[in-house]
Amino acid sequence: MAQTTLSVEGMACGSCEETVEDAVGALEGAESVEADNTTDTVEIEGDVDTDAVADAIEDAGYTVA
Repeated sequence: MAQTTLSVEGMACGSCEETVEDAVGALEGAESVEADNTTDTVEIEGDVDTDAVADAIEDAGYTVA
């Protein structure tokens, strides 16, 4: 299983983390998603398309750095 880590700008709280996790977790192939606003990252386990992940995060209102 692949692991991908992306930098995400704009997360400020636990609710932000949950929003990003829900958006990415809805993607096909995402097995586990963990967002962390203190490190401004999201870690995804599973076979996911990184462009689709970036689009989902940006659609949720955050910026992929």
